Amino acid sequence: MLGRRRKIRIETERLILRPPQHGDHRQWADLRSESRAFLTPWEPTWASDHLSRKGFTNRVYWAQRSIANGAALPLFLFVRDEERLVGALTLDNIRRGPAQAGTTGYWVGEKYARHGYMREALVALVHYAFTTLDLSRLEAGCLPENAASRGLLESCGYKYEGVAQSYLQINGRWRNHVLYANLRSDRRGRTDAG
Repeated sequence: MLGRRRKIRIETERLILRPPQHGDHRQWADLRSESRAFLTPWEPTWASDHLSRKGFTNRVYWAQRSIANGAALPLFLFVRDEERLVGALTLDNIRRGPAQAGTTGYWVGEKYARHGYMREALVALVHYAFTTLDLSRLEAGCLPENAASRGLLESCGYKYEGVAQSYLQINGRWRNHVLYANLRSDRRGRTDAG
């Protein structure tokens, strides 16, 4: 279980990562709205109620349930001391047993892109997933042409594993994705024997 015993809060040098709360709606809706053109090429088509208070309330309840049952860890990224939302990061599809794996996904508001926030958050989440959650494998996928996302994953220890055909519907059509994985004990690419 992720969240019944304690409140989840991950702190980095510049950020606080925590689950979404009902009071975050306005900041979230504003950031998503002003970043719409920036995010649309990389995301599934938004539902008609995507930015609504009701849609956000459902998102918060989903986050609470997912954390409580250990299925996902959705986190918002806030600049420390300001409580200014800059994006979100989710460890989803957590699989226990022999897999001990999960899938990472993320977005950042357009005005906060290329400031290193997502790299800082993803490094912290990887550490948390491997040490606190005892996961062994983190997976991620992105569109082949998304050079920024590919660079982010590679800078955080993810390694390219292949291409998944028609992996997700993005911006209204089925798209191939390049797949990456970050392993807790990763010897891929190392030349030392033993």
